[in-house]
Amino acid sequence: MSTLIGWFEAVVLGVLQGLTEFLPISSSAHIRVVAALFGWDDPGAAFTAVIQLGTEAAVLIYFRKEIWEIVSTWTQALWKPELRGHHAARMGWYVIVGTLPILVLGLFFKDSIETVFRDLRLIGTTLIVFGLILWFADRTARTKLTLEKHLSFPHAIVYGLAQSLALIPGVSRSGGTITAGLLLDYRREEAARYSFLLAIPAVLGAGVLELFEIGEGGAPAWGPTILATVISFAVGYAAVAWFLKYISTHRFTGFVIYRVVLGIVIIALVSFGVLEPTAGKP
Repeated sequence: MSTLIGWFEAVVLGVLQGLTEFLPISSSAHIRVVAALFGWDDPGAAFTAVIQLGTEAAVLIYFRKEIWEIVSTWTQALWKPELRGHHAARMGWYVIVGTLPILVLGLFFKDSIETVFRDLRLIGTTLIVFGLILWFADRTARTKLTLEKHLSFPHAIVYGLAQSLALIPGVSRSGGTITAGLLLDYRREEAARYSFLLAIPAVLGAGVLELFEIGEGGAPAWGPTILATVISFAVGYAAVAWFLKYISTHRFTGFVIYRVVLGIVIIALVSFGVLEPTAGKP
């Protein structure tokens, strides 16, 4: 029997996914928490992964020229040695290497991702803890490095490990990787740009894999899932453009405050029995 996610819920969750995917506040946490607050069934990891295909499509279109340059140059460099030192060719390898941690850990912790990691107490805690880490990184980073001149394989692995933490709702894929970039002293917009590029293989892979779960077992039906995915694309495209412009002149303080307050509220609601830690799980 499929999880009861109707058309209205699909609209709300699609908008929520589009608004929060690129912000360092965790889209998966928001989908999980909002569903619990309104007494809806937990959409589950499959639904979350599939509607992320919508926001990832927004990234593909927004960065289409850069992505094409990376893919074409990397491919040509396989048989043209003179291109192997080109920034775009190296970026292709950095994205591949940076994707390995989340690929391995995602397969290893698949069962936990769909069960234990969706506990509201854990989500509230990760929102607070990783929000404070982001605040520290933002305040101490020298923000002077660029991807073209300074990105390396060791840095790509650090970025990849940070991205893999987003398997836990509340960490935030963009928040984790941007935090890693700041700790490595990359410029804010540079850290965010690589974060979005690095997410492409992981999100597409997880989304395509979870497509086979939609409509089966405890996963939502196809109709609402498609609607939520389309909405997340439209909203996500606007969100990524705004976010990149915003962080070029602003710190992440507002996002940190929001994360900490939301985390405290979630933990308080669970502690006082307003919400069950596993509320809404199918």
